[in-house]
Amino acid sequence: MSEPNGAASTPSAKGPADSAPATKATPAAKAKPPALEDKPFAEFVPQIFLPALAKEMQVYGGPSPELSFEQAPMPVVGSDCWVVKGSMPRGRRFWLCFTTTDIHGPKTFSLAESGSEPTLLESFLIDERKATLPLLVSRVVSRLNGQKWLGPN
Repeated sequence: MSEPNGAASTPSAKGPADSAPATKATPAAKAKPPALEDKPFAEFVPQIFLPALAKEMQVYGGPSPELSFEQAPMPVVGSDCWVVKGSMPRGRRFWLCFTTTDIHGPKTFSLAESGSEPTLLESFLIDERKATLPLLVSRVVSRLNGQKWLGPN
């Protein structure tokens, strides 16, 4: 059918975007710096985790623990892994083992009193989806404090 002026009717070419009022462009959101845990494994453990762990352990008082990070046999089973070794006063020792070069991967924990070798290998943080620096530090400190190895227990 034709319009009264004789022109054919055509649908409007305007779509929903054309009929909306113009909006101001929003500034780009500030990029978050990468999380500490996203650093390479070989950098994160010795440069970030070990100092944080030593600092938290000192909060409980007493001498500083000796901490090291190396590739070595896992206590009890002997398979090769990356190990955080800790030596404490009175000959007490502990091991936090990473079975892969990923802090989110499987981990184990072991400890030994003075004059003895470790005899038990415990799973460590198995229920956590993501390992964070505060979580790793607090769980190691909690485990050692549970043994009454920290402070004047």
